[in-house]
Amino acid sequence: MRALAFYQHGGPEVLVYREDIPVPQPGPGEVLVAVKYAALNRLDDFVRTGWRGLDLTFPHILGSDFSGTIAALGAEVSGWSAGQRVVANPTLWCGKCPQCLAGWHNRCDAFAILGEHIPGAYAEFVRVPARNLVAIPDGYPDNLAAAAPLVCVTAWHMLITAGRVRAGETLLVVGAGGGVNSVAIQIAKLAGATVLVIAADVEKAAKARALGADLAIDRAAEPNWSKAIYAATGRRGVDVVVDNVGAATWGNSLRCLARGGRLLTVGGTTGYEAVTPVNLMFGKHLSIIGSTMGTQADFEAIMAQVWAGKVKPVVDRIFPLAEYPAALARMMAGEGFGKILIQVA
Repeated sequence: MRALAFYQHGGPEVLVYREDIPVPQPGPGEVLVAVKYAALNRLDDFVRTGWRGLDLTFPHILGSDFSGTIAALGAEVSGWSAGQRVVANPTLWCGKCPQCLAGWHNRCDAFAILGEHIPGAYAEFVRVPARNLVAIPDGYPDNLAAAAPLVCVTAWHMLITAGRVRAGETLLVVGAGGGVNSVAIQIAKLAGATVLVIAADVEKAAKARALGADLAIDRAAEPNWSKAIYAATGRRGVDVVVDNVGAATWGNSLRCLARGGRLLTVGGTTGYEAVTPVNLMFGKHLSIIGSTMGTQADFEAIMAQVWAGKVKPVVDRIFPLAEYPAALARMMAGEGFGKILIQVA
């Protein structure tokens, strides 16, 4: 099959476009899906670069998000049939450990992510557990469906399950253009929060407002944005900050919080060595809540909102599979707004 694969860790140059990768075979409880679209994530870059303890079988195929049709069923699979259009929760779990039995699939002792620990969707076919599937409703576009899974389940778990964002609260999203943040704006509005956004430029600020943000601040015009947030909230601060930028914004994000506020994070694109002013933590009774991915219940809950049109995945650009390097360059440069896709079929 056609696939993007790499045979050793390194920079973008280690990725190769191949047409001779063996088609995976579904095992018990698994399905084989013919991929139509796959979506890029920052995770792809981290996995390709590698880290100590990441033990991959090469060649490895990236890609956590996809939409496609079921091509084959493994043994013990029921309730699904060939030809059905599907997406899948990228969170993988064992189903046997205490965390799984309690419903916390994203805390599984054997936690894994599609495309990170096992071969992913930058290929004509991908193998996934049938229990992870959700059917795409008739009429819903395949490209929008592919843009949803990872960012939607991550944002839903972060805001609703872990962060417990409530109606009447004020929430700040630091950064507007990424997939998680574009969804977080919409989920927070769906929960009844007032949403403020820090955007990289005036164009992204406008797009954040189009998604429902009540206020979007262009940090190019307002570099001291934490003061701007205090002014906008009557010097109270916000109840919740979503910060997946990390080192470059961490201090300002904490300073934006009101007393009893909480900072939610699922990443650190500018670095993980963020400085936390301890006096702010005990002085303002703040909480930091880290989150990763989501449970199957989270996935099914957010996808129901997506299918209903209450949360709309944002697609930036679509590239052919063979032009993945150009798609990657666009993502790493932070030029787009929303998800970048590759078309496989």
